[in-house]
Amino acid sequence: MTAPVQLRVALAQVDTRVGDLAGNADLVLEWTRRAAAETAHLVVFPEMTLTGYPAEDLVLRESFARASEQTLVDLATRLAEAGLEETAVVVGYLAHTEGPGPAPVDHAPAEAEDTPGDANPRRGAPRNAAALLHGGVVVARYHKRHLPNYGVFDEARYFVPGSELPVVRLHGVDVALTICEDLWVEGGPCGVAGQAGVDLVVSPNASPYERAKDDLRLPLVQRRAAEARAPIVYANLVGGQDELVFDGDSLAVAADGELLARAPQFVEHLLTVDLTLDPAAVPERREGRIGPMTVTRHLVSDAPVAPFEPRPGSVAEPLSDAEEVWRALVLGLRDFIDKNGMPSVVLGMSGGIDSALVAALAVDALGPDRVVGVGLPSRWSSEHSLSDAEDSAERLGMHYSVVPIAPMVEAYEASVELSGVAAENLQARVRGTLLMGLSNQHGHLLLATSNKSEVAVGYSTLYGDAAGGFAPIKDVLKTLVWDLARWRNAHARERGEVEPIPQNSIDKPPSAELAPGQQDSDSLPSYEELDAVITDYVDRDLGMAELLERGHDPEVVARVLRLVDTAEFKRRQAAPGTKISLKAFGRDRRLPVTNRWRESLPSVREGAAQA
Repeated sequence: MTAPVQLRVALAQVDTRVGDLAGNADLVLEWTRRAAAETAHLVVFPEMTLTGYPAEDLVLRESFARASEQTLVDLATRLAEAGLEETAVVVGYLAHTEGPGPAPVDHAPAEAEDTPGDANPRRGAPRNAAALLHGGVVVARYHKRHLPNYGVFDEARYFVPGSELPVVRLHGVDVALTICEDLWVEGGPCGVAGQAGVDLVVSPNASPYERAKDDLRLPLVQRRAAEARAPIVYANLVGGQDELVFDGDSLAVAADGELLARAPQFVEHLLTVDLTLDPAAVPERREGRIGPMTVTRHLVSDAPVAPFEPRPGSVAEPLSDAEEVWRALVLGLRDFIDKNGMPSVVLGMSGGIDSALVAALAVDALGPDRVVGVGLPSRWSSEHSLSDAEDSAERLGMHYSVVPIAPMVEAYEASVELSGVAAENLQARVRGTLLMGLSNQHGHLLLATSNKSEVAVGYSTLYGDAAGGFAPIKDVLKTLVWDLARWRNAHARERGEVEPIPQNSIDKPPSAELAPGQQDSDSLPSYEELDAVITDYVDRDLGMAELLERGHDPEVVARVLRLVDTAEFKRRQAAPGTKISLKAFGRDRRLPVTNRWRESLPSVREGAAQA
């Protein structure tokens, strides 16, 4: 009878930078040293670690792909030269193979071969790949099989799918390689691994954060572990990349679904898990063609590691919904600023809840010395707006100054006659011009403070309060803005700290203060009603009939949909902001600006059909 074998696996949950091949390779070397210090036999890094993810159209440059391939080979040598040749490393990278490039289709079919006949012949074949390095060489390479082509993912545009499943024998343990989306497909590579007979499946991932996604991951990995009949280790990326933020949440699951270890969210972390595996539990080990894939076997070592006392895996406590969102927004903002080499940020402070929340996020992300707030009162600004803005800045310890805009607005009004909304928006545009001037003068990045509810219905002024290089709460509905503010204050109280957001900013009715006595409720439904419709229409893509079936008021729905549809041209000009919802404006939701389609009430649609 074959004795059980052991393996200590480390999951390196790291924050990479897109395009920084040298820096990311250094990161792999550093974290492999840490894993070796923990006596790990195998360390798994996230998807496309060497290039960063998503690299978007960079992957179409042959020079970049070739550099990625060379960096991988050089990394194997560097690991050996650093005395880490006995530590096996699985690392994601961009591969470039000969043959036609991606087929011009919307979705790469599961049955696609390495070189589909209708592929684009004008370039080589970029691959989303992972490799196992050991002993100074690249032992095996895996090309991602299933290429997501929905939401924020465009992988069918960039990559050619693989059809080979490599299985590497490491210390008597047969390890199968997969990548991210492969786990989401029933009967995919994990199913092939189960038929082939393996002891462990490793899965490098770059799975972006959205609310409650961590609740989906564990059941998903448990299903694939059952299908593979083997434990799965799931190493996920952490960090911000433009609109996306990755939360980590790496985990290890036994073949029977038991959660063995789980990493904390939104921080770099080395998660180790000790596995005791029974080779006799795998009745047959096959290679060759199995379903749509070809299984290949690669030998590193048959000899098991010396027996060791297993350590219990650590399981991070889950975060509350509000803290999860807060940490996602903080990390997304911090990485956007730091990875782009920006020294500081500036924002307009109105005393309202949105600017108060953005200021608190910025201070949490960057520290108070790197955050500059500016009060820009007009003749319609209330006294409490000025005092609340100053209070917010004092609570946060950030830089703050006041620049009254009334004289500048009056100068404009003396030169050109404007009335109504045009006159109101002039104030916002004067503010935007001043803030952009301060941004240029001092090198600050201007933060836009508009929330998702405003962005959805076009309630932000182009070249005014919509101006900025990054919009931290662009994907945060107004009702969630209030929830986050209350959570952040409660979090401060629990820690014995000053509450960062003035209670008056939370309690007072929201207003742009561009006209006397103006309130948002004058021209919008309640934010509870508005946000509910936006969630169903934008995030879930429901049509008019479905919206009414869900109980929304027909007049509110008709009004909100008209506002959302006609504001598309504004959203095209908006700054990027961190995605936290099922569907964020930007790369997640792409509608034509010039578009005659409008949802109509069912009775109207039926009448038109009869006519």
